[in-house]
Amino acid sequence: MHYGFWFVLVGASAALTHMAVFALVLLLVPTLWPEIANVAGFLVAFLVSFVGHRRLSFQDAGTRLMQSFLRFTATAVAGFMTNEAVFILLFRVWAFPAWAALMGGIVLAAVQTFVLSRYWAFKRSS
Repeated sequence: MHYGFWFVLVGASAALTHMAVFALVLLLVPTLWPEIANVAGFLVAFLVSFVGHRRLSFQDAGTRLMQSFLRFTATAVAGFMTNEAVFILLFRVWAFPAWAALMGGIVLAAVQTFVLSRYWAFKRSS
C-alpha cells in the first residue's frame, strides 16, 4: 500500500505547483480569466505529477514509459476536465472565490486521477 503514501505526496506536490502557477499567472496578468490561469497551472503540475507518479507512486507498475505517459495524459486530461468544470461551476455560477473554486476542482480531480492511475494508466499489461 506504499503507492497510496507516494500518491498523496506526489499529488500534494502537483496541487501546490498548480496553485502556485495559478497565483503567479494571475499576479502577472491580473486581467486574465482565472480559467486560463487554471490551464497554466494544470500544464506545469502535469509534469510534476507524471514524473512523481512514474518514479514513486507506481514504480513497480511494469508499463513501458510511453504506454504509461499516454495513459496518464488521458487520465490527467480527464481529471483536468473535471477540475475546470467544477471550477467554472463554483466560480461563475455559485460565485465562490477563485481560490475556493480551484481547491474544489483540484480535490475532485485528484480522486478521479487516483482511480484512473491506479487501475489503468500504470496498470501492468497482461
